[in-house]
Amino acid sequence: MRVGWFKPAHPKTAESHRLRSTLLARKRLVDIRRHMENQLRNIIKTAGAVLGSTAGRGLLKKVEAACEKDPTLDLICRPVMVVIETVRAHAAEYDRLLRSMGRRDEIARRMMTVPGVGVMTALAFMSTIDDPHRFKRSSDVGAVLGLTPQRHQSGEMDWSGRISKQGDGLVRTYLYEAASVLISKITRWSKFKAWGVRLAKTSGHGKARIAVARKIAVILHCIWIDGTEFEWTDPAAA
Repeated sequence: MRVGWFKPAHPKTAESHRLRSTLLARKRLVDIRRHMENQLRNIIKTAGAVLGSTAGRGLLKKVEAACEKDPTLDLICRPVMVVIETVRAHAAEYDRLLRSMGRRDEIARRMMTVPGVGVMTALAFMSTIDDPHRFKRSSDVGAVLGLTPQRHQSGEMDWSGRISKQGDGLVRTYLYEAASVLISKITRWSKFKAWGVRLAKTSGHGKARIAVARKIAVILHCIWIDGTEFEWTDPAAA
């Protein structure tokens, strides 16, 4: 300890732990629902039925129609359908709870002014960072979240590899999704979106999403520290 050969660790607050537990519980229910829906599709496919497009809540309706023609298929699918409906209902309760938390929190509302950032991304970022003042520079946040390239050095060899994927995988996934929405879904132009689109054309969509996700993390940290909001630029200039 006197020599200083140690790395200080930040103990998170109880509020941060509670928020992260809520986010993880919701994610687990979403994963269970997706796995059960895939299992249901597999059962129907094995039985020879064709469902077609099942976007949104159309899956259970089409499975119900297929089960009406085959009583044996109904016996197989009914328990899975009950589980899916139950998991959906509980996941929706978590959605309402987290949206309510996001509306009440002034920091989360300011973070959601960034294009592509929703309530889940803002709350996950807050639960992971916990204390923004423990970073001297906002650019350090990307490394903590595993969004910076790994550096390989040995003798004369010195090259950068893929991103490290260190830290919290949940917030990294949400930031990546936010970057994808910004590049491909957001219709309002800004200098930030224009930069991401140019990067996608020159370096590919995968690398562009990683770079935009890292930039979003830096912007969220700056917003948290400065008490500001995302500043939209003139669309023509962008």
